[in-house]
Amino acid sequence: MTTHSINQAPLSAATLELFAREVAKYPPAGKQSAVMACLAIVQKDEGFVSVQREREIAAYLGMAPIAVHEVTTFYNMYNQQPVGRFKLNVCTNLPCQLRDGAVALAHLEKKLGIQMGETTADGMFTLQQSECLGACADSPVMLVNDRTMCSFMSNEKLDQLIDGLRTSTAEGAQ
Repeated sequence: MTTHSINQAPLSAATLELFAREVAKYPPAGKQSAVMACLAIVQKDEGFVSVQREREIAAYLGMAPIAVHEVTTFYNMYNQQPVGRFKLNVCTNLPCQLRDGAVALAHLEKKLGIQMGETTADGMFTLQQSECLGACADSPVMLVNDRTMCSFMSNEKLDQLIDGLRTSTAEGAQ
């Protein structure tokens, strides 16, 4: 996955105010502790965290840009490029692989017509891997939009999920 380097307007005053609220939660010497909150604010506003935004957060918090980039790239919840309306993180760790995780991933790739790391042409789905979602006993598991855990994802359940998300989006557009 590549990071997007696009020319964006500087952070807005409203965003900087949100940053200040997060920084205020820490002692002055620990303001760098707000890095994850600042990344989350940018992601919520823009859908992803660009390299430019990483640099602006680093400058705001007084830390090296690489330190912010390390946080962005370590956690699956931060998108480094635009993603589809539904981000599907499939666990590819060993316990899930031993319990049909690879089957679930292959099924989604075929159903969506994309490979891991890609977004469907209609911008609806992005398929990503996750190292561990902490639900090994429920494998194969996946996380939808970094919020909804889906367990025991058989091909039938995957079909129902995808079809349901498509239907809900079509109904919401009417």
